[in-house]
Amino acid sequence: MTLSEELQWRGFVNQTTYKDIQVLDGAPIAFYWGVDPSANSMTVGNLAIAMMVRHFIAHGHKAVLLVGGATGLIGDPDGKAQERDLKPVDEVDRNAQAIIGQYQQLFAGQTFEVVNNYDWFKGLGYLEFLRTVGKHVPMRQMLGREFVQKRLSEDGAGISYAEFSYSLIQGYDFLHLFRTKGVHLQVCGADQWGNSIAGVELIRRIEGGEADIWSAPLVVNKATGVKFGKSEGGAVWLDEQQTSVYRFYQFWLNADDESVESYLGIYTLLTRDQVAGLMTEFKQSPGGRAAQKALAYEVTKVVHGADKADAARKVTEVLFGDRPFMDLVAADLTMLKAELPSIQSSADETLPALLVRAGLAGSRSEAGRLINAGAIVVNGKKLTGVDIEPLQPGDNLIRRGKNSFAVVTR
Repeated sequence: MTLSEELQWRGFVNQTTYKDIQVLDGAPIAFYWGVDPSANSMTVGNLAIAMMVRHFIAHGHKAVLLVGGATGLIGDPDGKAQERDLKPVDEVDRNAQAIIGQYQQLFAGQTFEVVNNYDWFKGLGYLEFLRTVGKHVPMRQMLGREFVQKRLSEDGAGISYAEFSYSLIQGYDFLHLFRTKGVHLQVCGADQWGNSIAGVELIRRIEGGEADIWSAPLVVNKATGVKFGKSEGGAVWLDEQQTSVYRFYQFWLNADDESVESYLGIYTLLTRDQVAGLMTEFKQSPGGRAAQKALAYEVTKVVHGADKADAARKVTEVLFGDRPFMDLVAADLTMLKAELPSIQSSADETLPALLVRAGLAGSRSEAGRLINAGAIVVNGKKLTGVDIEPLQPGDNLIRRGKNSFAVVTR
């Protein structure tokens, strides 16, 4: 399958400056994709473009991955109703290093080069920038941007000169990489189209050269119609300290039926035939959720590695499936304990007392009623009496009903 075909079936086609997208099926093209270090992690929104970049690389194109150490000091105003707060330089630098680490994880085994735009901006003086860039950018072009018009409107919050100039800084990135790396293409999300055009125009005006843009549509939850990538707790991060591997896995496992096929194309490396097979299985037995299970495993594997994806799958199958608790090994138990209430039991502590301390019952008498009603399961076995000693040495998984759990270590 050619790259142009791959991008189309996976849902990565939006606006482009190419008149014929089959140019992507020809000679290798040097391209770049950039992420600003406004946080110390990318989100699943960034991940969609990262997956698209992997297909460009797999089809022989040369990737330059940019981290915006300079642009991150200003912040992209596009889509923002209010002025951003400036982040300290040392925080932006730490964030940039974290983003680079995520590049290395996401593109492990691929051929790519990482650059930081702070490296070329730190020595560029203000007067030189005005002469090199500002002189070639018409004010009409900048004032015509939709977000600028909104910010300058009667009801808008206004815009600083710094944020107004952001697109010039990003445009210069494209010009610099065109000159130094032979980059002729920028890939981006749909929300970066305007900033990317600034670079194309600079290259045309200053170098008399041609450059292009390939943008992917923003991923939208088809069930809700809103931008994909938010959970009830906020953004879904690639950094496991902010979104744990288990919760990351659960986010994908809970994908709605209407959207799961498109997510499989965008967020996994499964082939078209593999996705089609999963969807056939899913449609024949929706309750089995084969598509969501494959999606959760494959995306977690890309972001966190196969070992953690395996652990997340096993823990999920223990909590909500038929896998025995005893199947879990040390790494799995570590993940499980991080997600559930976990307490240490003394040898003489009664089970009702344990249930209260674990938050599974409000009182010992309620705990007794739950046990006698068969509502308490320990290590996969339903209890039938208060006086039964169900705990084994070491770790035990206790469940109340279907969805309330605790780990007790004896």
